[in-house]
Amino acid sequence: MHAPIQLFDETSFTFTYLLSAASTNDAVLIDPVDAHAERDLELIEQEQVRLKFILETHAHADHITSAGRLRGLTGAQAAAPVGCGIAPADIQLFDGDKIRFGGDTIQVIHTPGHTAGSVSYYWRNYVFTGDSLLIGGCGRTDFQSGDAGTLYDSITQKLFTLPDDTVVYPAHDYNGRSSSTIGQEKRHNQRLAGKSREEFIAIMKNLNLPPPLLIDVAVPANQRLGLPHGI
Repeated sequence: MHAPIQLFDETSFTFTYLLSAASTNDAVLIDPVDAHAERDLELIEQEQVRLKFILETHAHADHITSAGRLRGLTGAQAAAPVGCGIAPADIQLFDGDKIRFGGDTIQVIHTPGHTAGSVSYYWRNYVFTGDSLLIGGCGRTDFQSGDAGTLYDSITQKLFTLPDDTVVYPAHDYNGRSSSTIGQEKRHNQRLAGKSREEFIAIMKNLNLPPPLLIDVAVPANQRLGLPHGI
């Protein structure tokens, strides 16, 4: 079976993933970036797959998605978490939903905390965690309806219950890493390993990070699937 193909945007440090079904040429794209629409279309052609779904883990604040554009060019359906306000998505995803393509199944896991609507996608032995769980860290919780306690619960009560050998593929990494495992994050994640809920909340409260440069543009654009107004 094909492993996910991981792609990277150097400007926003965003990972995009192409998943191919085992028994057909159907495929799914997770968290595409507008600047790389042509790259992704070329990859789809090279892999000789048919794009069935474009999935968003949440409404990103640091880049604009190409989901709407790719939907128009490929005929794929766009799917987004119900709590993210992405109204133009063809499918609004709820916790526990199943996305089926070519005999494969992706499970939707609602993992709020970075944003209220954030989800992770569990497929085969991989989990695509968006900004909820990062390698050695996690997404921030100080904007977009974020909540540190809720994120702690999402990670420890949902993601950390997956098998330890589950491969973690996040939406971002800022240190040149590409993947981890659930077991590694349980043991070594600097914000979570051995930390109580109260300790985690205190850590997140004191990060004092500057706002993402594109937040005022990216979030409303992503709630339109990256399409201009009126489309």
